[in-house]
Amino acid sequence: MTTMHKGACFCGAVQIEVTGEPAGMGYCHCQSCRSWSAGPVNAFSLWKPDSVRVVSGGEHVAKFQKTAMSERQYCAKCGGHLMTNHPPLGLVDVYAATLPTLQFKPGVHVNYAETVLRMRDGLPKLKDFPSEFGGSGEMVSE
Repeated sequence: MTTMHKGACFCGAVQIEVTGEPAGMGYCHCQSCRSWSAGPVNAFSLWKPDSVRVVSGGEHVAKFQKTAMSERQYCAKCGGHLMTNHPPLGLVDVYAATLPTLQFKPGVHVNYAETVLRMRDGLPKLKDFPSEFGGSGEMVSE
């Protein structure tokens, strides 16, 4: 049986579903994610694009693309964040908080060189991104 999680924007106008298991979960500490999320760190869950579906309210999905790496999607009615499409990676980041039934099991911290909130949790801390995603793959200390 395939696992499914449902989520929505802040007002509920946009409903989404993800199916299967995430390709990865963790925390991003980059300035862009911090600014976008209005928080000191962003909890992400990465999914293959065919595992993510807007079930209803698609007409309210707006997009903002600051870089070729990230196409951020949000609800035009309430401004609630939904997900970020990462075309070069072939993955979609559905924010962990958007999926209330997802058991968040982070495995890594990315862009930890930019952190403003030290997290001493024993997870690997990458300076930027894994080398397979175009980063240095360099680890930094907690």
